[in-house]
Amino acid sequence: MCRRTGVVGCTGQEMQVDSHTMTQRENDKALDPVRRRLLQLLAANGSNLRTASLAMGRNAVYLHQFIKRGTPKVLGEDDREILAEHLGCRPDLLRHDRRIRRAAHAKPPPPSGPYSAPKGYSAVPEADLRRAAAAGDLEEANEAWLFCDPLVRCESRAKPGDLWMIPVDGDSMEPVLASGDRILIDVSRTVPVRPGIFVIWDGMGLVAKRIEHVPLSDPPKVVLKSLNPAYDSHECLAEEIRVVGRPSGSPEGYRVVGGSP
Repeated sequence: MCRRTGVVGCTGQEMQVDSHTMTQRENDKALDPVRRRLLQLLAANGSNLRTASLAMGRNAVYLHQFIKRGTPKVLGEDDREILAEHLGCRPDLLRHDRRIRRAAHAKPPPPSGPYSAPKGYSAVPEADLRRAAAAGDLEEANEAWLFCDPLVRCESRAKPGDLWMIPVDGDSMEPVLASGDRILIDVSRTVPVRPGIFVIWDGMGLVAKRIEHVPLSDPPKVVLKSLNPAYDSHECLAEEIRVVGRPSGSPEGYRVVGGSP
């Protein structure tokens, strides 16, 4: 390949290709370490952004947007796990430093005020469903729950900054979830790698549904199920749903019954 040093006999087409290559290298250098590492792993494994995106159960341009547009800012835990399996690497190689990590579709609670917590405890904000219904993003309800740090680490298996308390309204998920209950969700878990209950935005509000993949569907499809047999299930494209988070901990620990913090 001709370098940009004025080599005799270099054609205009060769110079154009070389200029594009150097521009691409410059663009790659501008990426953060995780994004650069992802591109290197893809190249080393003979994969590409589109193939890896589909392997994750995402739409074909998901990783292209992650690399080029910075959306999402960071990959969630489930994203990292399934992508690492596709690339044959450790999930932590795809994890950003905590200093730039943010909870997906959620605003971090302020460091002081109603969210202050004594030493050894973590403050978890409660979401205001009425405000969330406007766009699907989680908004604080000016209330917080205090959890002791060992409980957060051992039982919820999540980081305090990724946890939100969500009120339950309706009976579609009975008997597991009843109206008036509250559930603790982890907003870093937004990819339904395995079947389970997730909180999703359905275009009108936040709802809890069981998500199951449709085997061998192309493009990938999922089934949204209510646990109450009085409600119908429906099938849709995986890319059409927006997962806000997954209840944290075991199914037996999903519910925080009634009351206010």
